[in-house]
Amino acid sequence: MPDDDDHESLTTGTDGQAKGRFDGDGKGQGFGKNRGSGKDRGDRRSRERPAPKPFDAAALETMALRYVERFATTRGRLTDYLKRKIREREWGGAPTDPAAPTLDPVGLAQRMADLGYIDDRAFAEQRAAAMQRRGLGGRRVAGAFREAGIDEGDAESIAPAIEDRAIDSALAFARRKRIGPYGTGDSDRKSQDKQLAAMIRAGHRFDLARRIVAAPPSDTVESSDFE
Repeated sequence: MPDDDDHESLTTGTDGQAKGRFDGDGKGQGFGKNRGSGKDRGDRRSRERPAPKPFDAAALETMALRYVERFATTRGRLTDYLKRKIREREWGGAPTDPAAPTLDPVGLAQRMADLGYIDDRAFAEQRAAAMQRRGLGGRRVAGAFREAGIDEGDAESIAPAIEDRAIDSALAFARRKRIGPYGTGDSDRKSQDKQLAAMIRAGHRFDLARRIVAAPPSDTVESSDFE
């Protein structure tokens, strides 16, 4: 049903034809494209557009379930995602009702983990292995863990496996960048310094990177040569 604001008063001439609408000042206004400004029409549409439905506990849980179905994630990342969504949309829990469920993104993320939908350690193991296959070193892996919200206990539990792959990871980087045993052997001191810096930025230990950069070209490269 239209609002009162949408009604128009018409005046007719001697020929019985509608001449237009009178506003409060008695000034006539025409029809067609002159009928109201674009801003007025936009304001009217914005008033008619329903506001986003606020969250409640059930809606937040549904959002969490959809997220973990789509993405491999961690408790920390899921918590951050839920907090961001709550900031974007009003929380609809009724604070006046003591029986209403309270908002707890951290607890909800933990419940997803308890149900087996999230496994921080498995996530960390897979992420570390993938990064090291690409030639990234332990420091870069540790940074990725911090970004993903992997806690210290899970990070420490897989630290030995990361260290066991350290040489192979550094050699994978050297192979991609044609460094040391994969190079041409004609690098000068300045070039070697740049290669060393690149390996350090990739997260590799200084001592290991220096040995690889200084190694002569070889057709057979073994990780045991750099232990």
